[in-house]
Amino acid sequence: MKQTLITLLFLLLSLSIFAQDKPAYKLFDKNGEPVLYKDMLLEMSKSDIVFFGEIHNDPICHWLQIELTHDLYVLRTEDLVLGAEMFERDNQIILSEYLSGVISESNFESEARLWNNYKTDYKPLINFAKEFEVDFVATNIPRRYASVVFKKGLDTLKKLDKSSKQFIAPLPIKVDLALKCYADMLSMSGDGEEANPNFAHAQAVKDATMAHFLLENMGKKTLFLHFNGTYHSNNHEGIVSYVLKNSPSKKVITLSTVNQENLNELDTENLDLADYILCVPNSMTKTY
Repeated sequence: MKQTLITLLFLLLSLSIFAQDKPAYKLFDKNGEPVLYKDMLLEMSKSDIVFFGEIHNDPICHWLQIELTHDLYVLRTEDLVLGAEMFERDNQIILSEYLSGVISESNFESEARLWNNYKTDYKPLINFAKEFEVDFVATNIPRRYASVVFKKGLDTLKKLDKSSKQFIAPLPIKVDLALKCYADMLSMSGDGEEANPNFAHAQAVKDATMAHFLLENMGKKTLFLHFNGTYHSNNHEGIVSYVLKNSPSKKVITLSTVNQENLNELDTENLDLADYILCVPNSMTKTY
């Protein structure tokens, strides 16, 4: 009898396995309705700024980034500009020299402060920009300045000389700690009077700086495709809030990446994270 039950259970599990497809991802809108890639692409092509919020070690993110870049280039060509959190502003000259063919790849990769997963995850984007002569903007604040804010506070940036301040959003940088993205970070740093605002301020100076250099490198017809971690653009906060504060007429489209056990429907906590949600299974392999 026991053996019969085991056999029956095995058969049921087998039928369940073979009855399912195994999609690598699924796209939803902010309301949790499934959407087609082509429909998302069309709307993005008509916008001014697209924020691609990634999970840094997710291979589906990085594959879709290069696919989206290619497809937006086909639709917008000379209007397309790329930018990313992963490249710091004081490395722009090195990046631009490499893209224009002035310096070698080895010089670029040894002298720029590249993320550890650059070769697998971001190099394809840089290669695309180089091949098709697309501008690529290093938007992020140099990490040493974000570290100073975290350790010593936001006002420390005022002590920097003029040559250093050129790599940061114009001071003073105002931070709205009521925004969920910063309020959550504040609460993570401690309770009540023990909460350390520097934790949230260090995040905000990155957001403000990325927004500043993104807008500074936009023309009237530009479609700017920006790559960043999801937390920098979730809920239309972070970078998005600084962009819209300084340029409220810009049409902004956001995409956020989430991991879920089940791709059949969007989990409640992932609703409204962005205009589009890229849903990837929890079991997806990682790039590092």
